[in-house]
Amino acid sequence: MKKNAYIGLDVHKETIAVAVAEDGISKEILFLGNISNAPHCISKMIRKIEDKHNILEVVYEAGPCGYGIYHQLQSMNIPCTVVSPAHIFKRPTDRIKNDRRDAIALARLARAGELTKVWVPDKRHEAMRDLVRARQVFSRDLKMSRQRILSFLLKYDRKYDKKNWTARHGLWLANQKFDHTAQQISFQNYINAMEQIKTRRGEIEQQIRDLLPEWQLGPLVEALQALRGVALIIAVNTIAEIGDLRRFSNPKQLMAFLGLIPGEHSSGATIRQRGITKTGNSGLRSLIYEAAWSYKTTPKIGAHMVLKAPDVSQAIKDIAWKAQLRLNKRYKKLVSQGKKSQVAITAVARELVGFMWAIANEVKIAA
Repeated sequence: MKKNAYIGLDVHKETIAVAVAEDGISKEILFLGNISNAPHCISKMIRKIEDKHNILEVVYEAGPCGYGIYHQLQSMNIPCTVVSPAHIFKRPTDRIKNDRRDAIALARLARAGELTKVWVPDKRHEAMRDLVRARQVFSRDLKMSRQRILSFLLKYDRKYDKKNWTARHGLWLANQKFDHTAQQISFQNYINAMEQIKTRRGEIEQQIRDLLPEWQLGPLVEALQALRGVALIIAVNTIAEIGDLRRFSNPKQLMAFLGLIPGEHSSGATIRQRGITKTGNSGLRSLIYEAAWSYKTTPKIGAHMVLKAPDVSQAIKDIAWKAQLRLNKRYKKLVSQGKKSQVAITAVARELVGFMWAIANEVKIAA
């Protein structure tokens, strides 16, 4: 008679360590050794285990190897879960770590039900996420290239007394002259590199716009743009990283997922509140903060939103207007109570996520 079992995989670029935990708290956990990280080797390993066990679940940590193993096992009708490495329990006194121990630990914790699974996007969603993250890479490169230019100018005491990176600042940069030819060439190469990065980023943004109508979650991206401060880039980043917001049963879960809820460190009768937990995607959290700053000013649907925002249903427009009224009032109230503007914006950002969730529940997405 076959025994029920949980399979733990410690996945690396070249190898996978495999452990099997038979169902039952006192049952032995077997380490089966290492196999090559190749589809045919994984299939062979699974079939061999299936000869002796009923596989209840295969688990492995999310990591740089992606979700290829998950999709392969799903196609084989094998239950598979990708788990969060950050939520795996580790003993403070444990000073020995290797692939064998990691695989055994995954199998044991899967059997105990102590692992936190991560949401796995489908292949089309993952492709769109790759494109969005490519834009993020070029944004970081652009920031670095601009800092390189400013550092070079500062060395020669060249300072621009107005706002940087405007059209006028661009003309000012173009008019900079240096005494030595080598200096002029160095400076111009820095400028050329920055312009090339800007061009590449612009091309990716256009590709995102072109592919958006083909994406299943494209309507959700368009709907979020009804919110003030949430234009295409913030909307598409949010959906690419989180997926369908409706997978959260309530907005508080979404707020916690993004690390926007207050932390706590209490013991006995002592209760201590901390700042926000800052768990989850820090880059996405920064974008939501950026959108939240828009609610400092008087509620208004400006010309830009009228001309540029996608056409959405009246119900979504009503939610977006309610968000403007509530979040602006919230910001003003907190500031009037003496809170710092950064603290007030954190509260606004948290509630903005709730309005995003509300809008997502008004959108019909094709299966």
